[in-house]
Amino acid sequence: MSLRRLTIVVLVSVCSFVAYATAQKNELSGLVGRTFVSDQVITGSTVSDNKLRFGNGLSLEVNYARHILNGDLFSLALEVPIVFNPDEDLHAALPSRIPESYRSFFVTPAARLNVFPAAAVSPWVSFGGGFGHFSNSATLLFGGHNPGPTGTTTGVLQAGVGLDVSLFHNFSLRGEARDFWSGTPQLDVTTRKSREHNLLVGGGVVWHF
Repeated sequence: MSLRRLTIVVLVSVCSFVAYATAQKNELSGLVGRTFVSDQVITGSTVSDNKLRFGNGLSLEVNYARHILNGDLFSLALEVPIVFNPDEDLHAALPSRIPESYRSFFVTPAARLNVFPAAAVSPWVSFGGGFGHFSNSATLLFGGHNPGPTGTTTGVLQAGVGLDVSLFHNFSLRGEARDFWSGTPQLDVTTRKSREHNLLVGGGVVWHF
């Protein structure tokens, strides 16, 4: 390669790197939503209603993201969604040592791809993985102190879709649905599932800086 061509390649590479570095942006978002967990069949149950049912726990999400690639058609960001569900109620007809509720906590670093990031409305998809932790309540569903396991830590896969809508200046609105596919919490009852879907549906505000 001639010196002239090498110089051109170096200049183009430097300009591309500068443009890439300048285009990097941060995001900090806060969202509120509900976590939905499907019913699970209790194995060995002798009652007609043999399902373990979950409430729709009010959940909070804090998310930090860093854009690493920006373009007119799409942008790529690395994000860290942190989701806390402080009170997931449990219901079952079978008397047992099932706790009355549990708390869940998910941290799943992910890659997020936005389409038309500079437009007023930008859809996106996200995929990643991390860990989750379930903490059982100290009280049993049918009364009394919970003598069983109080916590479960599990690996988690996360997949999400959402929509960002420009609001004003450096703020936008976000609506999303994220599925946290995790192991099941230890609830002193055996079901037919070893993993479960924790579907978070929520919305909130994003600050771009």
